[in-house]
Amino acid sequence: MINVSIILPTINEGENLKNLIPNIETELANTQILSYEIIIVDDGSTDNTKEIIKEFNKKNEKIFLIERNEEPSLPKSIYEGIKTANCEYVLWLDADGSMPPKDVAKLVQEQIKSPDDVIIGSRFVEGGGYKGATIDSNTSIFKAMRNVYNSEDSILAVLLSRWFNILLANISSFGVKDITSGFIIGKKEYFNENPFKHSSYGDYFILMLQDLYKNNIHCKELGYLCLTRIHGSSKTGTNYFQLVKRGIPYIRAVLKMRKNNAKD
Repeated sequence: MINVSIILPTINEGENLKNLIPNIETELANTQILSYEIIIVDDGSTDNTKEIIKEFNKKNEKIFLIERNEEPSLPKSIYEGIKTANCEYVLWLDADGSMPPKDVAKLVQEQIKSPDDVIIGSRFVEGGGYKGATIDSNTSIFKAMRNVYNSEDSILAVLLSRWFNILLANISSFGVKDITSGFIIGKKEYFNENPFKHSSYGDYFILMLQDLYKNNIHCKELGYLCLTRIHGSSKTGTNYFQLVKRGIPYIRAVLKMRKNNAKD
C-alpha cells in the first residue's frame, strides 16, 4: 500500500474541478491506497476556482489550494505541487477532465504492483486512445474527429499532438511512446526541479523523461482514453500559429536531449 499526493495545476478550471475532485475521491476509495491528498495549484484563475476549493477544504482538509503569484507556468505549477507534497508518491494530471478519474485509480493500482517504477498514462499504447477513439482501431483518428467536432477542443490540436508524439518518440531514446503525456505517478524523490524550471510548457515532460532515463528509473506506460473537455477552453491553443508556437519547445527539448546523449 502507498500514499499519494495528487497534483492538479489549474487556470480557470473551476467548473471542471467541481466534478473531477469528487470523482477522483470515489475512484481512489476502490483502490488499495493507504492515504492521499489533493493539491490544487492555481496559476491566477479569474473564475470561481478558489471558492470551489475552499468549500472542498471545509469538508476535507487534505484537499487544499496553493496560489502562485507569478507568471503562469504549467511546469512550475506542477513542481510547486511536488515540493509541497506530503506523501511518498506524487501523481499529476490535467484539471480539464481529459484524464478520467478511473484511470487515476488504475495508475495508482499499477504503482502498487510496481513500487519502484514510474507509471505513465499513455494515449499511444494498447488500451489508450485520443478523444474517444482507441489506439488499436485502424480508423481511430477519424472516430476521434467526430468526438472533437462537437467539443470545446480543437481538431487541429488533436492532429498535431498525435503527429508530434510520433515524430518526437521516434527521435528520442526513452522507449516511451507518449512523451508529452502529463499524466504520471512516481516517487516524489525521482523528480528534481531542473526539467520544470527550464521549460515553457509541456516540453518539461521530455526533459523529465531524460532525467529518469539517465538515472535508470524504469518507466511503464498504461493506456488510457483521453476525453474531450466539458467546460472551458484549451490552454494549448486552438489555431495553427498557437499550436506550432507551442510545439517548437518540444522539438528543442528533444534536440537538446540528443545532443546531451551524444556527449555522454
